[in-house]
Amino acid sequence: MRNFIVVLILGIMITGCQNKTDKSIEKKVEAPFEWDAATIYFMLVDRFNNGDTSNDLNYGRDQETGVLRGFEGGDIKGVTQKVESGYFTNLGVNAIWMTPIVEQIHGGTDEGTGLSYGFHGYWTKDWTNLDPDFGTKEDLRKLIEVAHSKGIRIVLDAVINHRGPVTDKDPVWPQSWVRTGPACNYQDFDSTVSCTLVENLPDIRTESNEEVELPPQLISKWKAEGRYEKEVAELDAFFKKTGYPRAPRFYIMKWLADYITEFGIDGYRVDTVKHTEPYVWREFRKVVDAAFAQFKLEHPDKVLDDNGFYLVGEVYNYGISNEKAFDFGDRKVNYFDKAFNQLINFEFKWNAEQMDYESMFKKYDSILHNDLKDYSVLNYLSSHDDGQPFDPMREKPFETANKLLLTQGAAQIYYGDESARVLHAEGAVGDANLRTFMNWDDIKSNPTTQAILAHWQILGRFRARHLAVGAGRHQMISQSPYVFSRTYVNGNYKDAVVIGLNLEKGKKTISVGGVFPERMSVHDAYSNTDVTVENGNVILNNEFNMVLLEVTMASK
Repeated sequence: MRNFIVVLILGIMITGCQNKTDKSIEKKVEAPFEWDAATIYFMLVDRFNNGDTSNDLNYGRDQETGVLRGFEGGDIKGVTQKVESGYFTNLGVNAIWMTPIVEQIHGGTDEGTGLSYGFHGYWTKDWTNLDPDFGTKEDLRKLIEVAHSKGIRIVLDAVINHRGPVTDKDPVWPQSWVRTGPACNYQDFDSTVSCTLVENLPDIRTESNEEVELPPQLISKWKAEGRYEKEVAELDAFFKKTGYPRAPRFYIMKWLADYITEFGIDGYRVDTVKHTEPYVWREFRKVVDAAFAQFKLEHPDKVLDDNGFYLVGEVYNYGISNEKAFDFGDRKVNYFDKAFNQLINFEFKWNAEQMDYESMFKKYDSILHNDLKDYSVLNYLSSHDDGQPFDPMREKPFETANKLLLTQGAAQIYYGDESARVLHAEGAVGDANLRTFMNWDDIKSNPTTQAILAHWQILGRFRARHLAVGAGRHQMISQSPYVFSRTYVNGNYKDAVVIGLNLEKGKKTISVGGVFPERMSVHDAYSNTDVTVENGNVILNNEFNMVLLEVTMASK
């Protein structure tokens, strides 16, 4: 109860601060965007927000499922609504990653946990079509338009490694396209790549250069939908232009590239990277870069900045300590060069659990500015398929925010991290616990949840304003109280901040370590107050244990 009261009081105080004029926002000085310091919000589309109840049931997917194993109504329109409302902007989010929105298998499969449908998006039936449970292409077009108008990028999820399971409604494709066995045992490189991830998950023959015809199942589907000739003409044009063989992987790459040329998406998170031959991703890089260049040429008015197309890879169990090479035991593979901007950092949750702030920050500073220079990692603390998330019962929501949003590298907020959505559901088994519906009711009416969200918002907006936080150099100023600086320089753009954590409440003297000159007016974004540097220090008197110092407009 005492912790609840402390959190509640903090929430009231933060909310009060937010109602004042936020001078750090008022100054209108925008940092250039870099993926290396991005804050990426990741959600299962079906579990985030239901913006259109009329599309909740399609393809007869109405059988009773296991707990949290069926479609629950979330859709692209629901995401757009939250973008329009300012939810992501208030959180400092500058990119949104959604689970795959392509058409999923029509049937269901029982994996021992009850019937499951492809609500999560990773059981593809047709890469060329959106699943109506998620929405329409027009819905996607509007989402991108609205998001871009607010400086938010859209990242889709690319699956090239496999199709969806075989069901009575989803017959298996020809053997020239897929293998149906053996299942991977993950003992070495070959038993991780040349196999199916699990039983009944047909593996695309990405290693094949054999020219293959379209699967008859796809031909009959397209003809029934009246778009066979159009799709074939586009494929003919793609293969003529690129010279690639009509091998399975290049068909899929073409279909995924269409979302770039047609809609102008900003990036792909790539699924199951290490289960596919490494050269496939270097080929994919060439395809998506060409598509992005084409989009920019044809739609210069829709281009946000000069950044290239973003690719982040899911190399399961890759960690920043691996630096560039992932070790299969019998072979090491570098997935960064000529392929990915970033890899998802599966190690981060363990670092957050086992290391203090300074040890973690110092480690990430050293690796990112040396061995991973020109690349980065995407840090996360919980996700849709990590069965061992950091703080699943949400007992440490403030620490979670501090470690995720203040560590160098890109940060992935998993939907509900910011609102303490508990990663557990009665009767759910396995990863279903991670996939409960977004807790909007708590955000609306629970003071504790509101306090937690307010903390995330302040940190998130501070991070978004300052490239120094995610991409700058780290330097400890003092150990007790714990204060550090982050500084960033790129050409004429310079940025510097001073941050204090776990400070005493009440009056506190904070050294700025020479980052800000004498007599400069600086702003504490956490308490929303201005202070002046005197004798190398600033003095604050409030009930917060955190300080976020930045230059005020008057000092610019």
